Amino acid sequence: MTDPHGFLRTPRSPVPARPADQRLGDWREVYAGQALLPLVSAQANRCMDCGVPFCHSGCPLGNLIPEWNAYAAHGDWRAASDRLHATNNFPEFTGRLCPAPCEDACVLAINDDPVTIKNVEQAIADQAWEHGWTPPLPPVRHSGRAVAVIGSGPAGLAAAQQLTRAGHTVVVYERDDRIGGLLRYGIPAFKMEKVHLDRRIAQMQAEGTVFRTDCDVGGRLDAAALRSRHDAVVVAVGATEPRELPVPGRELHGIHQAMEYLTCSNRAGEGDTEAPALTAAGRHVVVVGGGDTGSDCVGTALRQGALSVVQLDINPEPGPERRDTEPWPVHPKVYRISHAHEEARDRDGADPRVFSSATVHFEGDAAGRVRALHLTAVEPAARRPLPGTDRVLEAGLVLLALGFSGPARASHLEEQLGLVRDARGGFARTPDFAALAPCAQGPPAPSGPGPAPAPGGVFVAGDAGRGQSLVVWALAEGRAAAAAVDRYLTGTTALPAPVRADDRPLTA
Repeated sequence: MTDPHGFLRTPRSPVPARPADQRLGDWREVYAGQALLPLVSAQANRCMDCGVPFCHSGCPLGNLIPEWNAYAAHGDWRAASDRLHATNNFPEFTGRLCPAPCEDACVLAINDDPVTIKNVEQAIADQAWEHGWTPPLPPVRHSGRAVAVIGSGPAGLAAAQQLTRAGHTVVVYERDDRIGGLLRYGIPAFKMEKVHLDRRIAQMQAEGTVFRTDCDVGGRLDAAALRSRHDAVVVAVGATEPRELPVPGRELHGIHQAMEYLTCSNRAGEGDTEAPALTAAGRHVVVVGGGDTGSDCVGTALRQGALSVVQLDINPEPGPERRDTEPWPVHPKVYRISHAHEEARDRDGADPRVFSSATVHFEGDAAGRVRALHLTAVEPAARRPLPGTDRVLEAGLVLLALGFSGPARASHLEEQLGLVRDARGGFARTPDFAALAPCAQGPPAPSGPGPAPAPGGVFVAGDAGRGQSLVVWALAEGRAAAAAVDRYLTGTTALPAPVRADDRPLTA
């Protein structure tokens, strides 16, 4: 166990990022080259070994956090890696990308600063790769069953690895030219360098998973024909249909969806182009949308040499403390500063975000290019414009980061696989991840004993069914969907199922 007095003796101390002015000069991760281990071991020693570890409930993967904290505190990184990988296929992804709801659910967070769980997780995962503790784990025997996984984001990769290790022949179909989905083209390298993704893909290939790129299932590749060649199909195409901003001037040049912009930047980082086709260099940039995608756009624009960057958030500025309506152990809406916001602050001292603001219309020049954005303050509750609060922001590039409303509407997966959409725009499914057929519309019945009711052997995992969510939920769904597929194919399964499709994060 950890030091029973560690949390009393040692204050919380997250791993410091590189100085903002230094990291703005490259695309390396914000923690690149930092000496983590001594600091991380001391922080892991703050874990209370509490009787009921609520961090397990805060994390949908059910990560065995107190166990690997104890091993990390004593410097037994191999044992820590074994416990970490027991519940998480890709901890180096979550250790970098997850907002750590487990920390908000830490028992220490009731009246103190929580354990730096995310830093500990990343350090363990990195140690595992550095020392070769993550070898390929090919199956001992093959089942003779074939599974197609459509989409290679975190949910698809997790499902594919679990099913391959269970002995099934798994082929992952990706519409882009490289494997990784959002991890490849949506996440900037300064948050996660692509080497972490590439070596996991190499591990999966060594285990027997087959990857097919440039396969637009539902488009050039008929999904029904694909289904006929496999014993089961997992649909893990993510939620990629962007929300629009229907205001006057939206048609002007220079207004783009955030994911279009981030993809251009990441493709340049992969070496496809010498410079991104869409760049913020020399422009005043306005990002509309206050979430993580918007923050990624801020950091990317700063590195590209934007003249200025402003991020608009329709929500009011959160306070520094939990509200009574968001008590421990839920993940609260509190004032948080991302590394990108910190970098913008470092340039001019001001937070780049403008809260409680809404875009009214765009203004263009004679050539039809955006040159200004008109906004207004809004009432916090009703989000109605407040008279007399109109402002004008100079804008040469506007990026819309308003979230997503389900799988891409242009895809023909629905008709080709017989899928239906739920009220939120995702593909409807049972609690056991089986796709609902058109004749079975309505709320799914509670799952009962026995094999999952999978119409046609089609399953839906990740954001394609849940809607846009966290990477940790995508991994949990991929693992759970793999268990459902394995049970469908064999009548039983030993694969873990950490969540059901209808599970939701902790709420008050």
